[in-house]
Amino acid sequence: MITIDGSEGEGGGQVLRYAAALSLLTGEPFTITNIRGGRAKPGLMRQHVTALEAAAAIGSAECSGLAVGSSDLSFRPGSVVPGEYHFAIGTAGSTALVVQTVLLPLMLADAPSRIVIEGGTHAASAPPFEFLAHTLLPVLTRMGPRLSVSLERHGFYPRGGGRIVLDIAPAPLTPIECIERGAFHSGKVEALIAGIPFDIADRELKTARKVLADWPEDAFAPVQLPADHGPGNALLITAECEHVTEVMSAFGQIGIPAERLAKTAAKRMAGYLASGAFAGPYLQDQLLLPFACAGAGAFTTVKLSEHTRTAAALIARFTGRAFAFREDAEGRWLASLG
Repeated sequence: MITIDGSEGEGGGQVLRYAAALSLLTGEPFTITNIRGGRAKPGLMRQHVTALEAAAAIGSAECSGLAVGSSDLSFRPGSVVPGEYHFAIGTAGSTALVVQTVLLPLMLADAPSRIVIEGGTHAASAPPFEFLAHTLLPVLTRMGPRLSVSLERHGFYPRGGGRIVLDIAPAPLTPIECIERGAFHSGKVEALIAGIPFDIADRELKTARKVLADWPEDAFAPVQLPADHGPGNALLITAECEHVTEVMSAFGQIGIPAERLAKTAAKRMAGYLASGAFAGPYLQDQLLLPFACAGAGAFTTVKLSEHTRTAAALIARFTGRAFAFREDAEGRWLASLG
């Protein structure tokens, strides 16, 4: 039984999601205390409960202490059972973060699965649907499994109501190396709006265009969604390169000027492109678990996040496999295993 202090490292929900996925993959039970102890509002939120419910459902697991507000729980895994599953978060909690919990165990199962998840698809502090579809899943597909995800309805904070469908055809994982991202092919900036004034999208696009001045004018476009999908707003900045597509995002919030969030997202993309690294700040920690399951591999990335360091420490505790991180001559960070 592994005991985890949920306030250490990143100190948020990632610790819980990674621990559940690792438990299903290794068969090792765990207990966790001080759940989300590093957050202003500690304890389980609705999306974390759904993520653990999903892990327990696919993994025939026993989980005690699973309730909104709980700060301690224990998880004892059984056997992973592929199939068709439907999980509804009931809030705008992130559908992508529920995917993060169940994806690897089902990628290594003995039959295909289809997962339907309802909740938030475009909300702060989580990757949007487009990151799953265009950034993460294509890299994982290179390792063997066939993966696809579709967006049936957008879900913004605070209403939620989004719906995604994930199809997983499992296969043994082949180690890969993701060192060079290759030539830049194209860029795209989309301002999604639903049930809010159109000028918000216009202001976001104008600000992003100032930062990404070398991108062509037709790369910037508003996307008007049905009003009943909102209210909501998301800015999505996509860079398609030879070997990877990176997506940076920002989400409209009351009290945050459209110009500020657009400038932050655009500068983040400009910094990524200037780095020469394969993985951006959000992809880096998502690659650790599949690479650990493959037993080897390497990738370059931008400055390491606390999420990545926390994930690497959890992987080492559950599997005994330790990543090495070092900065190369070009200022990129190299993560390697094996």
